Amino acid sequence: MLTDAQVVDVIDNADQNRFELRLSGDLVGILGYFDLAETPPGAGTPAARPPGSKAKGRQAPVVSFMHTVIVEDFGHRGLAALMVGRSLDLARGYGWKIRPVCTYVQRFVSAHPEYRDLIVPVER
Repeated sequence: MLTDAQVVDVIDNADQNRFELRLSGDLVGILGYFDLAETPPGAGTPAARPPGSKAKGRQAPVVSFMHTVIVEDFGHRGLAALMVGRSLDLARGYGWKIRPVCTYVQRFVSAHPEYRDLIVPVER
């Protein structure tokens, strides 16, 4: 269980293409993301882009939320839900649309309709 003294932060580590959940400064969870639209033809990895940036006249970037991981010792405390919710809030602020590849993110959005406006269906 979390105590009042613990500080919970969710930050965007754009260099690592992930949101990070930090508990009193310690990394305890990640939500990896990937923006396929920013991959130049013939390149293996996406080009760096400041969060929320988009060229004039372009649609909102579609970013895939790939996987959610919480350190085993911190499981079953609601931290994954907290990280996903705050990550979606940050994504909304950036102007992103989200493709929820991660099944945890899919279940979270199903249970939290306030985020459905951000979602782009996963292509099968």
